Amino acid sequence: MSNYSKEDILRMAKEENVRFIRLQFTDLLGIIKNVEIPVDQLTKALDNLMMFDGSSIEGFVRIEESDMYLYPDLDTWVIFPWTPEKGKVARLICDVYNPDGTPFAGDPRGVLKHVMKQAEELGFTDFNIGPEPEFFLFKNDERGEPTLELNDKGGYFDLAPTDLGENCRRDIVLELEDMGFEIEASHHEVAPGQHEIDFKYADAVTTCDNIQTFKLVVKTIARKHGLHATFMPKPLFGVNGSGMHANMSLFRGEKENAFYDENTESQLSETAMQFLAGTLKHASAFTAITNPTVNSFKRLVPGYEAPCYIAWSMRNRSPLVRIPSSRGISTRIEVRSPDPSANPYLAMAAMLAAGLDGVKNKMTPPSETDRNIYAMDEDERKAEKIEALPETLKGAIDALKENDVILKSLGEHAVEHFIEAKEIEWDMFRTQVHPWEREQYMQMF
Repeated sequence: MSNYSKEDILRMAKEENVRFIRLQFTDLLGIIKNVEIPVDQLTKALDNLMMFDGSSIEGFVRIEESDMYLYPDLDTWVIFPWTPEKGKVARLICDVYNPDGTPFAGDPRGVLKHVMKQAEELGFTDFNIGPEPEFFLFKNDERGEPTLELNDKGGYFDLAPTDLGENCRRDIVLELEDMGFEIEASHHEVAPGQHEIDFKYADAVTTCDNIQTFKLVVKTIARKHGLHATFMPKPLFGVNGSGMHANMSLFRGEKENAFYDENTESQLSETAMQFLAGTLKHASAFTAITNPTVNSFKRLVPGYEAPCYIAWSMRNRSPLVRIPSSRGISTRIEVRSPDPSANPYLAMAAMLAAGLDGVKNKMTPPSETDRNIYAMDEDERKAEKIEALPETLKGAIDALKENDVILKSLGEHAVEHFIEAKEIEWDMFRTQVHPWEREQYMQMF
C-alpha cells in the first residue's frame, strides 16, 4: 500500500497534469458512486470539506438529514491510465462521514472497518483476502448496447483463436498493472465468454477497494474493445455462472498466519477450525449479503460447480468451503459461494463476523466432507447433516433477519436499509410475469 501525504498528492496532480478528480464511494448495493471535482478543488477535498447530498444515494439517509462529507483515503490516489495526456483524471476512494465528524453508519467501507476492529479486539492485526472475481464478455450492437452474443467459444484455460477475449483480457491486465495491481493469474473460465483475473491478496479494506477498481477497469477496457463486461452472476442458462471466491486468513503481527499450526496433522490451527465453524454456522445468513440478487440464486444450483451445500473439505470442490493445500504464511480458507454482484465491503464484513463468532465461542466444525455432494441424494445428505444454502433471495433475507450475529456486526442502519431494498427487489421479481411463463402457459391454457 502507498503512503501518500496531502503534499504528495498535490505535487503529483500538478506534475501529471491532472485536471479532474473523482471522489469515489460505494452505496449499500455495491454500486460505485463519485463526485467529480476540478483540480482547483483538490485542496478542499483533501481537507475533508467536500459535501454531497446523501438522500439521493441508495440506502443512505432521508432528505431532512442529507448533508454528508467525503473523507478521502490518501493511499487510494490513482491516476487513470486511459485518460488523455492533455487532461488526466485521478481517483480517491472516500469514507462517508456525518456533519458532526462521526463515521456514517450506512457507509459499507465504514461497516467493514467496524468489523475489523472486532478482529483487533481478539488480537488479530489483519484480515487478508484474496478474491477471484469472474465476468462475462458480450458483444455490443451498433448503438453500443450489450447483446447476448458472446465473442468466443472458449473453455477453461483455452487460448486464442478459441479465446477471442484474450486481447481484451490482456489489455485489462496491463491497465490494472499500471494502476499498481499485482496480477497473479489471468485465464478463460469454464463457460464461453467467461473470464477470470486474480490479483494478490491484501487486507480486507484494500482488497474491497481493489475489487471496486477492478470492476471499473474491466468495464471501461471492454467497452474500448466493443464489448460489454458484466459481473451478473448468471447471465446465461445452461452454463456456469460467475463467482467471486474469497480466500481468507487472519494474521497476528506482520507475518504470523493465525490459521497455520505446524504441529497438527492438517497443519490447521485451532483458530482456523473455529473460524471455519463460525463460517459454516452463519453461512445461510450471510448468503443474502454475499449473493444479493435474484439472479445470484440461478448460479447456486447443482451441476455448475457453484456450492449449494454447507460443508467443507480439504480435497474436493463441491462444498461451500475448501481449504487449499498451501500452508505456512499462505494457509487460508476459501469460501466459494460469493458472487461479484455483492457489495464487497459488506460481504467481507459479514463473512469476517461469522468467522469471528466461531473464534469467540470456540466452536468446532462438523466433520470434513470428502464425497462429491452433488452426487449424494437427499437422504445421504441428511445422514451427513449437510444442509443446503437458501434457494432464493427471499429465503436468504429471512435467514439474515433471524441472525443476530450478522445483524449486530453490520449495524442497524446498514442492515435495515439493505433488507428493505432487497425485499423490494424480491417483490418486483415475484410479481413480474416472465417470458418463460408466457412460453409455457399462453397456448396451454
